[in-house]
Amino acid sequence: MAIDDIALTLVPGLGVKGVVHLLEVFGTAQAIFAASADELAGRAELRPDVARSIAARKSHPEAERELRHCRRHGITPLASTDDAYPALLREIPDYPHVLYIKGNAEVLSQRCLSMVGTRRISTYGQRLCDELVRGLTRIPQVVVVSGLAFGVDVACHRAALAAGIPTVGVLANPLPDVTPAQHTSVALDMIERGGALISELHSQSKQRGTFYLARNRIIAGLSAGTVVIESPASGGSLATAHYADGYDRTVMAPPGRTTDANSFGTNSLIRNRKALLIRSADDIAEELQWEFALSRDEKTAPAPTPELTAEEREVLSLLGDEPRTLAELIAASGRDYAALSVLLMGLELSPAASDVYKRQTELVRALPRRENEEGNSTNSINRAR
Repeated sequence: MAIDDIALTLVPGLGVKGVVHLLEVFGTAQAIFAASADELAGRAELRPDVARSIAARKSHPEAERELRHCRRHGITPLASTDDAYPALLREIPDYPHVLYIKGNAEVLSQRCLSMVGTRRISTYGQRLCDELVRGLTRIPQVVVVSGLAFGVDVACHRAALAAGIPTVGVLANPLPDVTPAQHTSVALDMIERGGALISELHSQSKQRGTFYLARNRIIAGLSAGTVVIESPASGGSLATAHYADGYDRTVMAPPGRTTDANSFGTNSLIRNRKALLIRSADDIAEELQWEFALSRDEKTAPAPTPELTAEEREVLSLLGDEPRTLAELIAASGRDYAALSVLLMGLELSPAASDVYKRQTELVRALPRRENEEGNSTNSINRAR
């Protein structure tokens, strides 16, 4: 992360897509600021005034102030060219070049799942948040991502905190402030318990309503999948689902009653095949191909063994405490040599066979060899057949 990265995002008239375009052409922020105005205008087809502003490094004093602000408040700026930048977010076409992070930046590169929904959460929605998040605890390195807004967002953050899952809040305001202020205590808990708060907005950003919509693309871009818990026919959570679908990420939603306004949006997503129907965390894991971690009991439990067939059990019962020859077994079982050999082989390979059988088969195999030495083995088997 260099001062040039922050300065690039502060160039007037450039915007998010303009920054992405310049990085595609020149590779790094340092290379962009090393270029001449003519080169910027020619290779990147920038407007002459924007090219001159970049070449004159006019945004660097502001970038230096921003860096001091970050140091003062314990904020980590992360550039898209840094190794620690979340790979999934880097894949979207309108990724933010600089993320401002307060907390644990490493969780952004773990198994992120976005969970969003209406601000007017119902009792049903609250129960869904709690149950789905609690079910995620068996998925290694899972992280719950949301927007810290009222309703479903903060319910999912709180459910993650209760379940011991790191959770990330994507804010539509500059750090270190939290919007809404009523969720500041939740935000502090998120940081203290291994999560993070992130924003693409520098401290000198003037608040605009469009920031919330832009924030939703980051929520969608960070995660392999997005779950819409509850949503009316329109709203920000449906915009997040639209972003996720456009980024080719998995969109999921639990169904709701057709008469509930809070389910109009989710039911519509499912009906129009814009979201996969889920009922539990197991469904989420299956859709994202995330494996569950084995519990301690599952790790130590013996693997299930196949049951013996009736014929195998019958032959096993003929093996007592004393060794028996093959001829004796043939006579006692009423089977010929070929049939008995198949059953004995199956018992030998079966993990369901008892230790008594394992010991006896050693004796059974040894006896014919001893009889051969006496010249009797072949004749005794032939007589039994």
